[in-house]
Amino acid sequence: MLPPTAASPARRSVRTAAVLAALAALLLQPAGAAAYIGPGAGFAVLGSFAVLFVTMLLAGVSLLAWPFRMAWRALRRRGRTRPLVRRLIILGFDGQDPRITERLMAAGHMPNFTRLAAAGGYRRLRSTFPSITPVAWSTFTTGTNPGKHNIFDFLDRDPRTYLPRLSSTEIGAVDRVLKLGRLRIPLARPAIRLLRKSKPWWTILGEHNIWSTVIRVPITFPPDRFYGAQLGAMCIPDLLGTQGTFMLFSTRPGGEAFQEGGLRLPLARSGSPDSFEGVIEGPENSFLEGSPKMRLPLALALDRSAGRALVSVNGEAATLEPGVLSGWFRLEFRPIAGIKVAGLTRMMLTEMGEHVSLYLSPINIEPAKPAMPISHPGFYSAYLEKKIGPYATLGLAEDTWALNEKVTDDRTFWTQTADIDREREAMLFAALDTHRRGALVTVFDAADRVNHMYWRHTEDGHPAAPDGPDPEHADAIERQYRRNDEIVGRVMARLGEGDALWVLSDHGCTSFRRGVNLNAWLLEHGYLHLKEGADGSAQWLQSVDWSRTRAYAVGLVGVFLNLEGREAHGIVAPGAAAAALKAELKAGLDGLVDEEKAEVAVNEAFDTDLLYRGPYKGNAPDLLIGYNHGYRISWGCAAGVVAGPIFEDNTKAWSGDHIVDPRLVPGIFLANHPIDAADPAIVDLAPTALALFGLRPPPHMDGAPVVDPARFPNV
Repeated sequence: MLPPTAASPARRSVRTAAVLAALAALLLQPAGAAAYIGPGAGFAVLGSFAVLFVTMLLAGVSLLAWPFRMAWRALRRRGRTRPLVRRLIILGFDGQDPRITERLMAAGHMPNFTRLAAAGGYRRLRSTFPSITPVAWSTFTTGTNPGKHNIFDFLDRDPRTYLPRLSSTEIGAVDRVLKLGRLRIPLARPAIRLLRKSKPWWTILGEHNIWSTVIRVPITFPPDRFYGAQLGAMCIPDLLGTQGTFMLFSTRPGGEAFQEGGLRLPLARSGSPDSFEGVIEGPENSFLEGSPKMRLPLALALDRSAGRALVSVNGEAATLEPGVLSGWFRLEFRPIAGIKVAGLTRMMLTEMGEHVSLYLSPINIEPAKPAMPISHPGFYSAYLEKKIGPYATLGLAEDTWALNEKVTDDRTFWTQTADIDREREAMLFAALDTHRRGALVTVFDAADRVNHMYWRHTEDGHPAAPDGPDPEHADAIERQYRRNDEIVGRVMARLGEGDALWVLSDHGCTSFRRGVNLNAWLLEHGYLHLKEGADGSAQWLQSVDWSRTRAYAVGLVGVFLNLEGREAHGIVAPGAAAAALKAELKAGLDGLVDEEKAEVAVNEAFDTDLLYRGPYKGNAPDLLIGYNHGYRISWGCAAGVVAGPIFEDNTKAWSGDHIVDPRLVPGIFLANHPIDAADPAIVDLAPTALALFGLRPPPHMDGAPVVDPARFPNV
């Protein structure tokens, strides 16, 4: 819980006013930079003196009304409950695999996990269908299946255009603008709406006057409003509005454009042979006609004798050494006088020889003065920055794309991931120090990212031979799991009487050796057709002839029917015809064999009508593809490319994944109290959390408590 001195209501209102004055207008750009796999959300910075004046006026009214709002909130809250615990502390380790965890526990390499399991219990945890981060954590948050919380994938598709879009956030445009020559003054704020449905369990706790602190749980952007504090996570964009765009400045001429999440930018000599200049591309300036990109000049001066360089931006300078990531560097863009938009980046010299190259990480929204709402209350992100220093805010903060594109290397990615992990640990213990009662939830991403990027150094999750191609990172996954064990040990040392501790992961991981292009399979079998003269190489299904196409794949997990009345150019009649087509597709995909490798690539295609129930199940893919170990949707198919083989080798650093048959990649669940359910699922944890605080889970929740309340004396 925040200490009373953290921020007064007046400070909160002024902070809110400042944030709103520079609030970003988020616009989906399907043809823009890559998101997780696919497009991100673009935004242009908006604000004006008129908006600032109105916002300050509203802030003043809000301040005057604050005592009355607090009194009304107190009246609305229900009476005190009889909790079974004093505090519920939840550590989420995204993607931590049970097979690796159990092996390390048995070998004595995770003593704190072993001690926790002995004190309470350990179970494998059934994940969701599909077993991917946004779906699983949304189920954890709400205690409901995807048919009730409306998150089915990282990406959804717009049935009007067939283009992909982020599944979790809807961004409104600003239509009311005052034009003064080239100047554009916004007269309204853009609406940012979380598309996850169903009520989070911490909101229900808040209705009973129980505080929760929720740190970096996926699919909390924009943040929930409840009795508590929250720092958002996936899908918070970078300052460019994408889900993570790095930049590479280089003196090397030309070069192909990056396939994923990166910009190549020139680095030109300036004056002396060892002086260079470039231009950092920032967000669009929506104050000006045409919304030109804002830019910052960058200067780089080499000191070859010392083996280092001095980089200067905005009048600030930092010393760089080749192959060493800098600390956080503040970038400040000024769209018009009186408005500043700030972000944080890290830099690294990747070359300092005949050619010079400079890497910039994605520009994170600055937590002290965020350009959009990334926390609740609005000052919480700034409060954390005061406590622990600058930190990553991007939803997917570890730069997997730069490693995939070979701009950075394994050592750099490890450093970046470890630093973000330490930031998260500092946030956890800053909250733990002041959190006396209620729930505290913190999710750590490092295990998931390390699984994804270092699986190629392993032999099915085991460290590769020490004389392998990269002995330094052969045990990277095990090192991260041992690091997680250390965090658990530190938290266990802080537990007091009446404290419950949970440790969990949302899913596990397996190898990703081969990609499957579902659209190529649909094309080969006559379910999908191309426009006349098209070769299928265009992204985002732009080559598809919708007048003849009956099924298509968008996103990472499933297949959609081109349904009449649902899709803009649907040709499949609802009812019996759609059911027959779905059954035909399922029969063809169940047990699909990769003949080149003589392996089963798809275990089963699941009919989502049988998987989901609830008001939003109609937004789900019609079939969910359960891949076998070693297989996943191909990179080309994820980008909407139809051309190419159905099966192809995955040659990227991203070599581990969990977008497979969920039965293959369960998560983990440990607690310092007995776990009475023999086969718990992640959907059970929300009702269990409520039960530990003496609350009856609401009837809309699909899960059930996994503990017997009789085992807990009242606190």
